[in-house]
Amino acid sequence: MPSILLSTLNARYFHSSFGLRYLLANMGELQPDTAIREFIITQRPLDIAEALLAEQPRIVGFGVYIWNVAETTQVVALLKRVRPDLVIVLGGPEVSHEWEEQPLFQLADALITGPADLAFAQLCRRLLADDPPVEKVITAATPPLDQLALPYWFYTDEDIAHRLIYVEASRGCPFQCEFCLSALDKTAWPFPLEPFLAEMQRLHERGVRHFKFVDRTFNLNAKVGARILDFFLERLDERLFLHFELIPDHLPETLKERIVHFPPGALQFEIGVQTFNPAVQALISRKQDNRKTEEHLRWLRQHTHAHLHADLIAGLPGEDLASFAAGFNRLVALDPHEIQVGILKRLRGAPISRHIAEFDCRYNPQPPYNLLCSRLLDFPTLRRLERFARFWDLIGNSGRFRQTRPLLLGDDPFGRFMALSDWLFATTGQTHQFALERLFGLVYRGLVEILGVAETATREALTEDYRNGGLKGCPAFLQPSSLTGDRNQACKTTAALTRQARHRG
Repeated sequence: MPSILLSTLNARYFHSSFGLRYLLANMGELQPDTAIREFIITQRPLDIAEALLAEQPRIVGFGVYIWNVAETTQVVALLKRVRPDLVIVLGGPEVSHEWEEQPLFQLADALITGPADLAFAQLCRRLLADDPPVEKVITAATPPLDQLALPYWFYTDEDIAHRLIYVEASRGCPFQCEFCLSALDKTAWPFPLEPFLAEMQRLHERGVRHFKFVDRTFNLNAKVGARILDFFLERLDERLFLHFELIPDHLPETLKERIVHFPPGALQFEIGVQTFNPAVQALISRKQDNRKTEEHLRWLRQHTHAHLHADLIAGLPGEDLASFAAGFNRLVALDPHEIQVGILKRLRGAPISRHIAEFDCRYNPQPPYNLLCSRLLDFPTLRRLERFARFWDLIGNSGRFRQTRPLLLGDDPFGRFMALSDWLFATTGQTHQFALERLFGLVYRGLVEILGVAETATREALTEDYRNGGLKGCPAFLQPSSLTGDRNQACKTTAALTRQARHRG
């Protein structure tokens, strides 16, 4: 049995912990005596504790994140109650700042703040030699990336078959956006390119076809980005899928020349727009050329097959509801495939905290530390925005309402969808667990009753979406109405509209 266990609680089974694999890769002579044990946050803490204790480890290191800190605290409390002698070491972004006030820190024996790739092994050597450091908190220095053993071999065959495979060509970020922990970085550091590509080749040979790059700024270095894209273009097949995070206002020609060669389904770009308000951008130290951002999003949408996922943040200091609405409408006009609306979070250590007093920002004291109210957005408004974001995911981002979405948005996408969102919640009292047929029926009612769209246009668009989604039967929105008469006739109308849609397609 291993003396050292590396553990974390992932949000979903299909996630894999990139950080734990880095730690294992850099354990040196302790590697044979070290093992990874991953769990998911829906498992009972008692069951997790039992599984870890059954291996009789001497040291357990936990990766702690915003999504698992509450559950990890419960697990560690159980471990220490049963085995007080078990050494618990913490690491990860959630415990790297403001740790003094956290119950989890009080339970643990040691904490490594910052990048623990090398520091964890060094600590374990001392602990196993009965020479523990005097200080409970160890601040890890940023390791030279060319001295790190890369972790990709430690993706198992099961990982490759069932889990996301994370990779990185660089670390850090040169920008100082205050809502992000990367604002604490001084710059971005690239990994040596040839060893990295050799590892990608080995993953490809093992059958990996989905590569999720976690680089904060993949397109920062156009030369390196072009080499990586060339590498995958040379290995292009129908299964290849690449996810990159892009800087929105930086898209050199050398990257454009390569992006256009990827077929549908091969590329996904996550593009953090966050806000179009120049005053807000300046306030949070975000440098973004809005004209270039729009130009690049428009070009990507019109000239490539890349799936575009754009992010906006509601609640940034200095941005009121009208400003956010204008930004949402501006982004909708650029037509990305998805718009992720997020509520501002006060991540531990992020510089966004400096605006708390000026804007009277009040954050949830529990994860995910979302903004509850501020001087510019009161509590009811932020709750409405949270529901807006959830319903937008269900309807606007899901891909199930492609024909219907233009009817929803009109000339004021934010205002119209907020009206629909308010009505949906008032009608159902929920934001989750909608059966698809019921959701289609609610969208039908909302379009006709709340947004004033003609029944004929609504029914035709929803029918096409319903059938294109592979759904069968006579859906709820074809219940008898003044337009259709009885339901049998309505369903005949559905079939006719479907045939017309297929003919047009």
